[in-house]
Amino acid sequence: NQSLLRKTTNKQTTMAMAMANLARRKAYLLTRNISTAPLRSSFSLSRGFASSGSDENDVVIIGGGPGGYVAAIKAAQLGLKTTCIEKRGALGGTCLNVGCIPSKALLHSSHMYHEAKHVFANHGVKVSSVEVDLPAMLAQKDTAVKNLTRGIEGLFKKNKVNYVKGYGKFLSPSEVSVETTDGETTVVKGKHIIVATGSDVKSLPGITIDEKKIVSSTGALSLTEIPKKLIVIGAGYIGLEMGSVWGRLGSEVTVVEFASDIVPSMDGEIRKQFQRSLEKQKMKFMLKTKVVGVDSSGDGVKLIVEPAEGGDQTTLEADVVLVSAGRSPFTSGLDLDKIGVETDKIGRILVNERFSTNVSGVYAIGDVIPGPMLAHKAEEDGVACVEFIAGKHGHVDYDKVPGVVYTYPEVASVGKTEEQLKKDGVSYRVGKFPFMANSRAKAIDTAEGLVKILADKETDKILGVHIMSPNAGELIHEAVLAINYDASSEDIARVCHAHPTMSEAIKEAAMATYDKPIHM
Repeated sequence: NQSLLRKTTNKQTTMAMAMANLARRKAYLLTRNISTAPLRSSFSLSRGFASSGSDENDVVIIGGGPGGYVAAIKAAQLGLKTTCIEKRGALGGTCLNVGCIPSKALLHSSHMYHEAKHVFANHGVKVSSVEVDLPAMLAQKDTAVKNLTRGIEGLFKKNKVNYVKGYGKFLSPSEVSVETTDGETTVVKGKHIIVATGSDVKSLPGITIDEKKIVSSTGALSLTEIPKKLIVIGAGYIGLEMGSVWGRLGSEVTVVEFASDIVPSMDGEIRKQFQRSLEKQKMKFMLKTKVVGVDSSGDGVKLIVEPAEGGDQTTLEADVVLVSAGRSPFTSGLDLDKIGVETDKIGRILVNERFSTNVSGVYAIGDVIPGPMLAHKAEEDGVACVEFIAGKHGHVDYDKVPGVVYTYPEVASVGKTEEQLKKDGVSYRVGKFPFMANSRAKAIDTAEGLVKILADKETDKILGVHIMSPNAGELIHEAVLAINYDASSEDIARVCHAHPTMSEAIKEAAMATYDKPIHM
């Protein structure tokens, strides 16, 4: 009876969270003047529907990236006859093929080299000579990508998702014309069509990316030589990560940023410590600086810059320039205008809280709609969207999506920054705990960074958590869970954490928030 009661209570809690998050998403959209008109699902879930002999699909997804392929698998699991269209010919989108995954492979490999060269001796491990074998390093990255893309194809087969390789564009709200990679043209029909085409590199005026001397993040993943000098335009997540890779391997890295701070969305206190850490790694920063010209006619690249507010120009020289000024939604060539789908001024597709566009039966998820441009956010969009289509309750709360910078140390966060709380006039308490006081961090000699927790002054509800440390991207998920269930800092503080672990720093920061830490 107690087990049955727990199951019933959990189901009620999950339903309540879904409805609450749906309301929050609706509020989020309203603040951006996006329609929240409800859309009733025209699909009635029934067993065996996926085996229908009809040529028409229940769901068609354009794009096989994190949002698209996850949506396709989830739709099939819910009994929907599903087809996924992907132009690349390899599933996983930008993230798996030329983004998240290959960059993490190179970040790990370059970190291993840096550790062997600079840190091993401190631990009694002497290496007479350490060299970079760049072709082998790139080959390891490519192998990881190939294995993972094949894995997704295997999941498609397992879940009976039909996979069409080609470029899709709308003929009507229920028909997609596909120019296949085999050179043929076919039409895919669907009752519900989801646009999940992701994003592309944002270009800068007057700068032509050739992926040789002037590269995007894609080209930066495949440089055949380690540049002596690398200039990164943009101090966001991607620029700092790729700058770290090549900096560890020996490049002199200079980051040029128009704004006054690196990673503007980051908590200010954490950001300052993070920048100091990167500067210790010999990464140089030119903030409040504007790029006004580029000359790649010679052997290298000359970049002409000036203060963002105007002033004397300076010429910087580099072997390679990485353009990392953000990303733009990829919607070109889909013929959205032909079926009347509304977009905003920067090309994002406007959707309501159920991910439906203004055209009945057409939906959009991931980087092509407002919200964080993150792979895991796109995945959550995909699951929620098909749950709505299947008559269920989907939910994604964009205020509770974690973000991670995968440098060394990593920086991970979820919820509000201290600056946001001040701007919103929220009374709060701050609890901090440095890894210098954490026994595991000291034992393994990785004690840089801290945990910072922000909680409501009256209720102690956790409002934001920010971590700077090695593996911060793994540590943050205790905080993500806490924030999603409206936990207090005392809730975390009273949970037993294994000793010695880095996660004890989260417990101590929670103790510092509502009372006092033990080890500081």
